[in-house]
Amino acid sequence: MIEVKSLVKIYQDGENAGVTAVNDISFTVEEGRFYTLLGPSGCGKTTTLRCIAGLEKANGGEIIVAGNKVYSAKDNTYVPAYRRPIGMVFQSYAIWPHLTVFENVAFPLRVGKQKVSNADVQKKVSAALAQVELDSYGDRMATQLSGGQQQRLALARALVREPQVLLLDEPLSNLDAKLRERMRFELRELQRRLRITTLYVTHDQIEALSMSNRIAIMNAGEIIQEGAPREVYLQPKSKFVANFIGSTNQMTGQVSKVESDGSGEVSTGDGKLKCMLLDGLSVGSNVVVVVRPESINVHLEKPAGDGNIIEGKVGAAMFLGEYLDCAIELGKNTLQTHQRYTLQVRRGTPVWVELPTSECMALPTE
Repeated sequence: MIEVKSLVKIYQDGENAGVTAVNDISFTVEEGRFYTLLGPSGCGKTTTLRCIAGLEKANGGEIIVAGNKVYSAKDNTYVPAYRRPIGMVFQSYAIWPHLTVFENVAFPLRVGKQKVSNADVQKKVSAALAQVELDSYGDRMATQLSGGQQQRLALARALVREPQVLLLDEPLSNLDAKLRERMRFELRELQRRLRITTLYVTHDQIEALSMSNRIAIMNAGEIIQEGAPREVYLQPKSKFVANFIGSTNQMTGQVSKVESDGSGEVSTGDGKLKCMLLDGLSVGSNVVVVVRPESINVHLEKPAGDGNIIEGKVGAAMFLGEYLDCAIELGKNTLQTHQRYTLQVRRGTPVWVELPTSECMALPTE
């Protein structure tokens, strides 16, 4: 439904060469799927979205939406935004404060190039408001809605033209934490119900992991890694991805053994660790071993087995309700761990940490 090929966007910077916001990226969004561009501020994700929407004109590459070429540098194709089969929700919602809820949703139909009869406007707006459960709010002024209702109003306005693709630019960032959590669920359920192809932009890893079928992680205008949420979280391909998606512990070392099954051994400041190796690493490679806090097991007595078991002591322990946030001091490294709230430890308690081989990943140092 969306196909982006070798997209480039350069912003001119006075007399200088310019700033490359998007640097030769390619990806495909299948019909009916929820695809997320995730990355820090300034990584190029919103610029990519705006190029697909037709709000920015790219400097190179090709964009195909619903089987139609809407941009191509090769043959100088450029379809304006109003002729692209898309609906878009902006971060600020861009709601008209002087109009009612009904008129806000009707606005794209009334000002569009294609004439729509009053009867069809009534029918389409009523259907769009019903989809987001605002059908009883049509006569209310837009400013009288709550934050969550305004977000749904912006969605209804994007859906009223019955687009084939929905583009969302950080639509939940202006909501408080509790409302944002609820709207994540509502937005995902709406997308599933409508089966509309959705491209979502966010810097929030929780939004990306909980809502997406597929995630592309961007940095400095490039896609660093692409995959299913579970894949990018559990199998990061770079130090940047490991740092950006969730909390992670890092232990530097050097590969000392490589096995045929993709595992190996890394010599660190706190001993040798058995771990999984990223493809391309060999004996002698300088690496960083990453392991998630929730993957580490803490024991009060030395457990049996020949896995990664290291002696240490508790540096700090904070009870956070759902789990115990526990820092374990080894020799050279300190590991942040998430343990069951039932674990009873305090600062200085001697412990043993167990790092499962399958949960430890050696990545090249950057």
